[in-house]
Amino acid sequence: MKIVVCISKAPDTTSKIAFKENNTQFDEAGIQFIINPYDEWYALVRALELKEANGGNVTVLNVGGAENDPIIRKALAIGADDAARIDAPTNDALFIAKQIAAYLKSNPADLVFFGKETIDYNGSQVGGMVSALLDLPYVSLASKLELNGTTAMLEREIEGGIELIETSLPFVLSAAKGMAEARIPNMRGIMAARTKPLNIVPAFEASNATEIKSFTLPPAKTGCKYVDADNVDELVNLLRNEAKAI
Repeated sequence: MKIVVCISKAPDTTSKIAFKENNTQFDEAGIQFIINPYDEWYALVRALELKEANGGNVTVLNVGGAENDPIIRKALAIGADDAARIDAPTNDALFIAKQIAAYLKSNPADLVFFGKETIDYNGSQVGGMVSALLDLPYVSLASKLELNGTTAMLEREIEGGIELIETSLPFVLSAAKGMAEARIPNMRGIMAARTKPLNIVPAFEASNATEIKSFTLPPAKTGCKYVDADNVDELVNLLRNEAKAI
């Protein structure tokens, strides 16, 4: 069984976010980047569990420049067998999806994993686009996956319950919380990652469909206002007229 796990880099959650070039570009100076947690904790780990149970190969796939190699090596240290990096910029979701789809057309997989979204843009777009470009079934926000031969049973949370989905391989899915538990790479994995294959793939010819015009930081947080527990009228007034919450 061939499994491809698409991973992306994201700023560490403790990073201080700033923009440059008249607020049109994210300022990466001093930023510590990590594997997008949904890609690592849920998609990659569940793919490794399936390989351990059923045999096969797990490839991690990333779109980006050489600065992404450290996060790819971490994915290899966690247990992926090999990796590929498509040497292309990442400014547009459809552009990224076209790069991944072109790679998968030349390197077909039985399962293609994505995390449910990235923690920086929260777009949740690329997985669905890739499935459409490849004309494959797509299951989003899956919290459980079990395989029985070439048939997959998936679960995902919906309003008021759990949805059960059955589909046949190959297909694309995005993994949400519950799919797996995070793994920490051990020393053996870290040492092995240094020699595992990391193939650099030239970019597929495609153009951006969107353009970022500007970024804006959220308003600075103001101090808390405390209201005496007995002063309900003042609390209601603040919530209605100042916070606009009621």
